Amino acid sequence: MSFFDIHTSYANFDFDGFLAGVTAADIGRAIAAERLAPLDYLALLSQAATAHLEAMAQRAHELTTRHFGRTVQLFTPLYLSNHCVNGCRYCGFNATTPLARKALTLDEVEAEAKAIAATGLKHILILTGESQTHSPVSYLADCTAILRRYFASACVEVYPLTEEEYRELVRAGVDGMTLFQETYDPTVYAFMHPKGPKRVYRNRLEAPERAGRAGLRTLGIGALLGLADWRIEAFFTGLHADFLQRTFPETEVSISTPRMRPQGGDFLPPVAVSDTDLVQYILAFRLFMPRAGITISTRERPELRDRLPALGVTRLSAGVSTAVGGRTRGEATPPQFEIADGRSVATMAAMLARTGYQPVYKDWQSL
Repeated sequence: MSFFDIHTSYANFDFDGFLAGVTAADIGRAIAAERLAPLDYLALLSQAATAHLEAMAQRAHELTTRHFGRTVQLFTPLYLSNHCVNGCRYCGFNATTPLARKALTLDEVEAEAKAIAATGLKHILILTGESQTHSPVSYLADCTAILRRYFASACVEVYPLTEEEYRELVRAGVDGMTLFQETYDPTVYAFMHPKGPKRVYRNRLEAPERAGRAGLRTLGIGALLGLADWRIEAFFTGLHADFLQRTFPETEVSISTPRMRPQGGDFLPPVAVSDTDLVQYILAFRLFMPRAGITISTRERPELRDRLPALGVTRLSAGVSTAVGGRTRGEATPPQFEIADGRSVATMAAMLARTGYQPVYKDWQSL
C-alpha cells in the first residue's frame, strides 16, 4: 500500500459535513487524547476548534517541549538552478516566465558554500527548478560532494526522483529530502500544473516513499497553502506524514506549512489563509504528531515567526536568498518568490536566545 491508496480512500468522504458537525466535546476529547485518530486531527482543524486555540496551544507547547526541549534548528536554502520545464501557474521559475536562467558552476557552488558556512550554519537545503537536463542527478551529486566539505547535513528539494536516483544521491552524501505535493486535491493539481512532467500527480505523491526506501534519513513534505481549502490540505499533509513515519520508523519526518508569497508572475492565490488559520494548523498537527518536525520558512514575517517555536515549530530558515547565486553573484537571478523575513543567521540566533530557545546549528554528523 502507498499513500496514494490512503488518499483515494477519502475520495467520497463528506469533509464539509464532518467539519460542520464537530462539537466542543469532540475538540476537548482530541486535546486530551494521548494519540489522535485521523478524524480527531480533522476535528482540530475545524472552524469550531478556533474557540479552543488557547487550550490547543498549551497542549502543543507541552508536547513540543517534551520531545524537542527548547531548541530550534537553523538552516538555509541554496538555489543551484532556476531552469524549469514545468508550467506551474503559481511559480516565478515556471518555464513560461521570461527571466534570466542560470545553473551554478561547481566553483560558484563552492563560493556560495563558503559564504553560508561563514555564518556558522551546518545544515543546508539544496534547491533547483525542475529540469533534469540542466540539473541532472549527476550534477546534484557533484554539488553535494562540494557542499559536504562545509556542512554536516545536505538535503535536497528537487524534482521527484526514482528510488535508484535517490540512492545515488545518498551515496553522494545527501541525507534528506523535501518535496511539496503543492496541493492534495487532484483536480486543483491538474489545473495548477498545465504542462511538464509535474502534471503526473501520483509520481510526485509517492516520491517520499521512494526516498524512504532509498535510505534517506529525513523526509519533509507539505502543501502550498492558498491553492485549495487549507483545512483539507492540512489534513492530508498530516495523514501523509503519519503514513511515512509508520512506514519508515527510523526516519525523521517533518512538514512545512508554506503560504503563497508574491512571485514573478500575476498569479493570485484562490484561497486566503490567515495567521490564525496557520497557527491552528500548526497546533493541530503538533497534537496529531508530537514527535514530527515543523518548519516555518522566511515566507512568514518576523513577528509571526518569533512566536511559533512556543507553539510547535522546530526548524527555522535564516540568512535566506531564493535567487540562484544570491549570496555571492552580483548579477544574481530574480528570486523564486519574495521573502518576508530577511534576517541574518546571527540575528535569528539572538532572537531565539532572547526568547529562551537554543539555536541549533548542527544535530547530525554522518560517518
